[in-house]
Amino acid sequence: MSAEPLVLAVDDEAGILRLIKLELSTQGFRVVTAENGEQALRMAEEHRPDIVLLDIVMPDITGLEVMRKLRERTNIPVILLTAKGSDADKVRGLEMGADDYLAKPFSPEELSARVRAVLRRALGSAGLENIVRAGDVEVDLNRRLVKRKGELVTLTRTEWMLLQHLAANAGKIMLNAELLSKVWGPEYRDDLQYLRVWVSRLRRKLEDEPSQPKLIKTFQGIGYMFDLGLEEEGDGQAAEEEEIDIGVEA
Repeated sequence: MSAEPLVLAVDDEAGILRLIKLELSTQGFRVVTAENGEQALRMAEEHRPDIVLLDIVMPDITGLEVMRKLRERTNIPVILLTAKGSDADKVRGLEMGADDYLAKPFSPEELSARVRAVLRRALGSAGLENIVRAGDVEVDLNRRLVKRKGELVTLTRTEWMLLQHLAANAGKIMLNAELLSKVWGPEYRDDLQYLRVWVSRLRRKLEDEPSQPKLIKTFQGIGYMFDLGLEEEGDGQAAEEEEIDIGVEA
């Protein structure tokens, strides 16, 4: 980037906006703020920010409606700010195209980490090298190669397809139904146990502690994320089922 990224933060709570501006400014970002949906749309048009932090619950226009209108004009990355436990809003926002969400109350450190991860994914997609690295795992999406601690990892065809979708969207939560449809077909979109089994198999090959995953995170009732940061332990449990070999993909 030739200049510091510009963040548009939208929230009707003045305290939240102050926290966002203080934290991101100290991290080298430029920050502009808006207190409602109408103002957010005007400022997005005027300032052309690199990323938007958008509260879902606002008095005039909801954050989801603001995001819908933004998506009609631009592909700007959006992180939704949600109330803790509002899973329905999170799922709907992700289905509408949000890049990530952040549940209130959030720590300043988590805020800046999420912003950097989404920007890295959005701005890095134009790079010549299509390799995703997280900890000691390296996924070469062009050559279809996976390495862990420098050693090649052999995956079945289905394991590779699942990992490919997760790694290509690293740092973004992939919805359960979306993963099932992309890997197995639309008729499998509700077969969550099937997805859990194959995620478990990937974890056994890629994670140091499969029962405490750090690479492939579970977001209960929502989906999975390939985590570039590896900061925290995942909340999911690896499903156990007899291994079924479907073929090897190098």
